[in-house]
Amino acid sequence: MSIRKAAHVTYNIQYHFVWIPKYRKMVLDDEIAQELEGLIYGIAERYGFSIEDLAIAPDHVHLFLSAPPRYSPSRIMGKMKGITADKLFQRFPRIKKMLWGGHLWSRGYYVGTSGDKVTNDLIKKYIQYQRKQDDQLDQGKLF
Repeated sequence: MSIRKAAHVTYNIQYHFVWIPKYRKMVLDDEIAQELEGLIYGIAERYGFSIEDLAIAPDHVHLFLSAPPRYSPSRIMGKMKGITADKLFQRFPRIKKMLWGGHLWSRGYYVGTSGDKVTNDLIKKYIQYQRKQDDQLDQGKLF
């Protein structure tokens, strides 16, 4: 957690986002997840976001980042979902066969902020716990 500066503002804002592919399909395999991670870091660099933590599971994404106050949570999510969907559909046409309607991401998402009772460390520990749970998940037992 650090205080950041931009033109005419000093801020300390962190968001925890969680979003899922349409129909919660397990489309984010290792290859797609690796590409998605690179895209998310690229978007963050382009827009001046600072990624604190990131975990990608086959059926959801956890992202903890800091963003300048000029970006609302809905605008951040719009950029993340819009850019990543376009690029992933181009790079991996097979995703479109798994989904219908031309959308990769579900419309909704979760966003929370760190603060008095929800600390940055608590959110990071939660994401790390989720990552461990996802790593231990035996996909063969789901069906």
